Amino acid sequence: MTNSAARTARIALVGDRSPNVVSHTRLPLILDALAEHDRLVLDAYWIPSEDAEAADAVRGFDAVWVLPGSPYRSEAGVLSAIRTARVEGIPFLGTCGGFQHALLEYARDVCGLTRVAHAENDPDADDLLIEPLACSLVGHESAVTIEPGSLAESSIGSERTVERYFCSYGPTRHLDTLRAHGLRFSGHDEDDHVRIAELPGHPFFLATLFQPELSGDGSRPHPVVRALARAAVDHAGRNQEATV
Repeated sequence: MTNSAARTARIALVGDRSPNVVSHTRLPLILDALAEHDRLVLDAYWIPSEDAEAADAVRGFDAVWVLPGSPYRSEAGVLSAIRTARVEGIPFLGTCGGFQHALLEYARDVCGLTRVAHAENDPDADDLLIEPLACSLVGHESAVTIEPGSLAESSIGSERTVERYFCSYGPTRHLDTLRAHGLRFSGHDEDDHVRIAELPGHPFFLATLFQPELSGDGSRPHPVVRALARAAVDHAGRNQEATV
């Protein structure tokens, strides 16, 4: 039974829900574990990518999590949800496809790279920000080195972690431009490829190419997921105080 002192927040799960996507089927177990072990209750609502195209689709939520499952039915909807979370200071987590699209949104809307594309969505585009990885990470585990003093480090509690992937695409071009416009790449693999991105100055904006929701059996949520849940309930608390 959930402790009476548990804190509650509303979270938008953005993606095209499917029983064939493991991260989607893991979520009920993760949400139950957050409530039971961490007293963090997330009232979760799925927002299909096509519904996310509406300007107010994720407004009013305390967190936005863009989940794996790309190619999404609506790239525009996913990018719109990410933009709303970024601009309006809503805690945000993007994992796997969510990571890729967070970088895509930032490149287009902040850096002015309006023609960059994701190879999974537009393989014939001239300027691919997200390209096929030289070695697919589907089903692989890999070490990630995390920058000291980053949101990723404070969330994970370590400067090194081993994480699970289910991905064939990653960022390659324009990384210096993204950095110059304020995005921080705070985690890299053993070949120095970007695996974590975050946005300094935002209450909580974190994106990982790996899938923290696949950690263990789901009964003990990954530190990144717990950090998002804490940020969500903090956001809910601030909103409640503001309306008093």
